[in-house]
Amino acid sequence: MKDYKEDLKKIYTTERLMLVFMIVNLLASVALTVFCLVRVNPSSSIIKVGYGDIGGYRDGSWTDLIAFPLLAILLGIMHNFIAVRIYHKRGAGMTKFFLTTTLVLILGAFIVLARLTQEG
Repeated sequence: MKDYKEDLKKIYTTERLMLVFMIVNLLASVALTVFCLVRVNPSSSIIKVGYGDIGGYRDGSWTDLIAFPLLAILLGIMHNFIAVRIYHKRGAGMTKFFLTTTLVLILGAFIVLARLTQEG
């Protein structure tokens, strides 16, 4: 834990762009969680919850969409912890790549959730 705090201080003082990436990832994950909670309609008994094998949508219960806020929490909070560990082991370049990939995954989850909730 001591290394973690020292690494956070070092990121704050020397790697401002990485700190911005971490904050953007956290805010995007919070936005994904709020978006999911607002868009899911629990009054419907059957909604679209996924894509089928041949391009169609699969029906299911709204509780199947709980995976999206869980994904957002995992990507927003846990990936920031992992990013600090990567910074400690591999440096700033690899950490920025990891955080950029995380942001792309969050944006992809936004797109999939938006398409699924529009189809229902």
